Amino acid sequence: MMSDWNQQLAFYDRIIELHPDIERKGKTVPCTTANGYMFSQLNKAGEIGIRLSKTRAKAFMEKHEDSGIFKSYGAVMRDYVLIPISLYDDIDYIVKILDEGYRHVLSLPTKNK
Repeated sequence: MMSDWNQQLAFYDRIIELHPDIERKGKTVPCTTANGYMFSQLNKAGEIGIRLSKTRAKAFMEKHEDSGIFKSYGAVMRDYVLIPISLYDDIDYIVKILDEGYRHVLSLPTKNK
């Protein structure tokens, strides 16, 4: 288990580096964006959240009981799932979930900036 925020940031960066179409943004709130939407984030507690469709988010949380709703700065992040530490050994699976989040926001109407 990673307890240090900088270790979590390095892990988050590693996941993003494994996806060729995504780059990390944000200095104080590390995140990824596409089509005008944020779809992943590392919160100040060092937790990783990924935005999925409502149906997929529900299925993910049912499959991974140690997941749940993702919060950032006290706010519930709508349609985000918490990536549980139990999945950290399966980085390929996390990259697959990140890709699902990426494809989900690309399917939404372009958001004005």
